[in-house]
Amino acid sequence: MDHFEDRPGPTGEAELWCEGVRLADIAAAVGTPVYVYSTATLERHYTVFRDALQAAMPARRLLVAYAVKANSNLAVIRTLARLGAGADTVSEGEIRRALAAGVPPERIVFSGVGKTDAELAFAIRTGVCEINVEAEAELDRLAVVAEALGARPAIAIRVNPDVGAGGHAKISTGKAESKFGVSFSEARRLYAKAAASPWLRPVGVACHIGSQITDLAPLQAAFVRMRSLVEQLRADGLTVERLDLGGGLGVPYFDAPEAPPLPALYAAMVAETLAGMDIDLAFEPGRLIVANAGVMLATAIHLHPRAEGRRFLVVDAAMNDLLRPSLYEAYHRIRPVRAGDGGPEEAHDVVGPVCETGDTFARDRMLPPVEAGDLVAFLSAGAYGASMSSEYNSRPLVPEVLVSGDRFSVIRRRPTHEEMLSRETVPDWLA
Repeated sequence: MDHFEDRPGPTGEAELWCEGVRLADIAAAVGTPVYVYSTATLERHYTVFRDALQAAMPARRLLVAYAVKANSNLAVIRTLARLGAGADTVSEGEIRRALAAGVPPERIVFSGVGKTDAELAFAIRTGVCEINVEAEAELDRLAVVAEALGARPAIAIRVNPDVGAGGHAKISTGKAESKFGVSFSEARRLYAKAAASPWLRPVGVACHIGSQITDLAPLQAAFVRMRSLVEQLRADGLTVERLDLGGGLGVPYFDAPEAPPLPALYAAMVAETLAGMDIDLAFEPGRLIVANAGVMLATAIHLHPRAEGRRFLVVDAAMNDLLRPSLYEAYHRIRPVRAGDGGPEEAHDVVGPVCETGDTFARDRMLPPVEAGDLVAFLSAGAYGASMSSEYNSRPLVPEVLVSGDRFSVIRRRPTHEEMLSRETVPDWLA
């Protein structure tokens, strides 16, 4: 469920609203392209996931750490932090964002395959909940950094369970050939090595097998393997307090074919898989929380019918604003903001202004009549939209807006061209 729905506009014609705000009013005030997020949807998606876990496992200590990479806007993180969410981070910058948004250090997880020594030192000084170690070389570097700081940070060993899943090969992270984590054959030795170090405090093991997973079977297969590993480590006489199960549960991209399981079914599967095991659990949902809480608004520039029969709808948003379709062949439902008169649908290629053929949002998409100047909405765009946006082609960074009830606020403004140019300098010899 989200809080984007059709309601009558000023003329009585049905149009898309976000909570109590007309999307057309936001576009008029801020311009397009622009991302719009619903506070009510963010809060609902987080609480439904959290409550499902608590209901299925009432006796367990649970950490729900929002995956900041999905949408890293401070206002989004703060909205979730006020509900008790932690943060799953993959850079010093994301740790700083989580802290600035009000997430306490003891609820921050630091992951990632390429943490620098400086980032490790920052995480240690910050006092994050755990540092997920993904290679033996990183384990060795972390021990050196910790010794230099006179610290003993809590760590988890991220394990690659060799279970592949996800909506696209580029977001599947759990197969043996992917760059993430250590193999099961290495995990026991590295955990024991960490336990023997006076500068490291291993508290658990972690896994994350991919994103946009719409079937519980691969998740359960990975979790069964992780349970077995915990049992082996404990049999070796090692202490394992926490099992970090990552994120990855998919979302329905409207009329796309996925039909992901509900959080209650996911929670029941976790409870069944880990029944009888005394261990704390951590989860790292991202897309599940924010995807359907956001839309991207764009304006139709013109229609471009071609003699070959193709019909291009050119909009003012581009791949630098929403990269997922170009990068992952991802599907987003596209619709006019005004419902219109229900005229006959025609096939359109929806494209942006960037000088690449890859700047294409959809091919042969059936759409009702759209004219130049009409607003169109790209739905389910709250995850990996604004957080992956750029200024490619020297296009200003897309702004973001947060709606709460009948109010809205710009939470990232669009820079001017002058501001973009002012960040760069010309060497003296070119003056």
